[in-house]
Amino acid sequence: MTQKDLKGKVVLIAGGGKNLGGLLSRSFAAQGAKLAIHYNSEASKADSEETLAAVQAAGAEAFLFQADLTKVENITRLFDEAITRFGGIDIAINTVGMVLKKPFVDTTEAEYDTMFNINSKVAYFFIQEAGKKLNDHGKICTIVTSLLAAYTGLYATYAGAKAPVEHFTRMASKEFGGRGISVTAVAPGPMDTPFFYGQESPDAVAYHKSASALGGLTDIKDIAPLVEFLVTGGWWITGQTIFANGGYTTR
Repeated sequence: MTQKDLKGKVVLIAGGGKNLGGLLSRSFAAQGAKLAIHYNSEASKADSEETLAAVQAAGAEAFLFQADLTKVENITRLFDEAITRFGGIDIAINTVGMVLKKPFVDTTEAEYDTMFNINSKVAYFFIQEAGKKLNDHGKICTIVTSLLAAYTGLYATYAGAKAPVEHFTRMASKEFGGRGISVTAVAPGPMDTPFFYGQESPDAVAYHKSASALGGLTDIKDIAPLVEFLVTGGWWITGQTIFANGGYTTR
């Protein structure tokens, strides 16, 4: 599948209403895809409705689906709704995540559970449901974090909860490969979105901006084309986590 082949394809995006997910929704719509756009809560409803209006204005068939995906039944409902409306799913992208910056010794059990539910559990069962429900030759992509390659403190629950997704990606790619399904993960650097700034002090923001070799924070406009490539013409890349961060971290 190339990017020119997206007309009529069905793309499901978890967290597809704003930030990187919203940009992906708009881009896929412009290329003729049909969109299932998930958002989590009332806090992201207005942004998601704006995204829906934009993709429909571009001529795309699309719908919004609000749910807490830490409840696995809601992941099932999301996929089933897309199949009911569109007849199948070709591409499934999970941008869902939550960041916590906190010393290891101060982290509570409740914070640990929340972080692993959102960053790890959702990713696992999203990939599982995609493996069950995607059309043959489908594509799966998950957004993780470049902190997986960082030597740092304070992000134990965030990076720790994203780390298993690398293994989920490898295992799923091996198990789903017989159906021509590729499975990848993309690890951006700190992205210039509200998702990033809520956890960081001005000094930390300045450090993150200076830490990349190419300078500055990661722009979602530099990540969206990579995700699009991996779920279209770059489908031969599978089982891999791609670090896209301007030289922020490397392995």
